[in-house]
Amino acid sequence: MGSGPGPLPDGKRFRANHPLAPLTTLGLGGPADWFIEASGEEELLGALAAARRSGLPVTLLGGGSNVLVSDQGIRGAVIRVKGGGARQVDRRTVRAFAGVTVNGLVRWCIQRGFAGLEAWAGTPGTVGGAIHGNAHFGGREVGEVVTGLRFADDAARVESVRAEAVAFGPGGRALAGRGRVLLSADFGVQPEDPAVLRRRARASLAFRKRTQPLAAPSAGCAFRNPDPEEASLPPDVPCAAGALLDRAGMKGARVGGARVSEIHANFLTAAPGATAADVHELLGRCQAAVAAAFGVELAPEMILLGDFPS
Repeated sequence: MGSGPGPLPDGKRFRANHPLAPLTTLGLGGPADWFIEASGEEELLGALAAARRSGLPVTLLGGGSNVLVSDQGIRGAVIRVKGGGARQVDRRTVRAFAGVTVNGLVRWCIQRGFAGLEAWAGTPGTVGGAIHGNAHFGGREVGEVVTGLRFADDAARVESVRAEAVAFGPGGRALAGRGRVLLSADFGVQPEDPAVLRRRARASLAFRKRTQPLAAPSAGCAFRNPDPEEASLPPDVPCAAGALLDRAGMKGARVGGARVSEIHANFLTAAPGATAADVHELLGRCQAAVAAAFGVELAPEMILLGDFPS
């Protein structure tokens, strides 16, 4: 794990050498040097300030999906953004704290007859993670329904921006590399009968159960789907990461305890005894197989946290 957890952040609630594997959907990875949970905007801003005063790098963790934590853990401070709430801003806008689960927000909207997010029923993780990775399902991306964002910068200044000022796109990572920490997001909604919304949500859940390996630990989709305008593929080959991995012969491929799912090739699952290193190596093998078969470079959707071989 290195030379130790480093300087103690201000505040008594930071925990040293805190295990992270149980907080991820893959169930893999080492500990955080320092760890704290923030369940609201005030707590999140306070944790950020404490880490900054101690000179520690900060890693944010939400619901733990779409991430792979290194076996050596994460240096500095890990802040888990958890809970919070949602509220109606106006007749067509709902605001949710970054730590609200996507499923929780979907249920909250359905109960109040707000349409727009029901297709994301069954999506793991939090609003913050969904915004950061521009979560997608059924050909739609969550950035399409975001109307505004509130975030804090490195100096803990809070700023609000409209969605069009943020570079949502097929590559996700809307806030990456900008020194921004998402506080909340505004979503555009429309009034509709809750019974209709429940039927749509159930259909989304049923589709996921039929097509995804929900019974095995995974991080969700391992790779983004390629851009159809950039990928030159034969007419009979779908421009989808799962299809490309399947046709490149990667279904069922293994490295240690990590395996490419037989149900959906864009999901890497972890068996007991698997390591983050196993998953990382299998990611590379998947990329190499698709590049060799189709000349397409798959971009990982899974975010690597901590140190991995380059």
